[in-house]
Formats: sequence, structure tokens, C-alpha cells
Amino acid sequence: MKTIEIKASDFFELLKIRDVSMWEIFSQMIDGEPKAIVFLDNENQVLFDYVLPENTEKLEEDRKVFAKEYAEKLKNAN
Repeated sequence: MKTIEIKASDFFELLKIRDVSMWEIFSQMIDGEPKAIVFLDNENQVLFDYVLPENTEKLEEDRKVFAKEYAEKLKNAN
């Protein structure tokens, strides 16, 4: 499995500038082989990782799970 390291702050800033979601970027990276995407902070410490699936159907399932979990965390934070 290929590992891709991404500086989280730069990545999310780019998403804002381009007005695109991370899921759109992830879908462009799908080529039939899973990839480990590792998000790093400015000191190159791992913040979190995500295994990019082999197909867009699984990516869509992951997006839905993420959206649900994120909504629940926001709800519980208030």
C-alpha cells in the first residue's frame, strides 16, 4: 500500500482557496489501489490517517460515515 503524507494545514487551506471538498480530491486519487493518507502537523507529527479505498462507492460510504460522526461531535460539543 502506498503512503501519501500531507501537511494538514496546507491541504485544508488549499481546499478553501479552491472551494473544493476533501472528498472530491480523494475521488481524484482513486486508481484501483488503496493508499494510506497520513496528515501531518507543521512539526511532521501524525495528526490522523485515512486509508483511501479502491473505488468511489466505498469512498462515498466513508464520506457518509464521516459526516454522521462529525455532526454528532458538533452536537455533543454544544
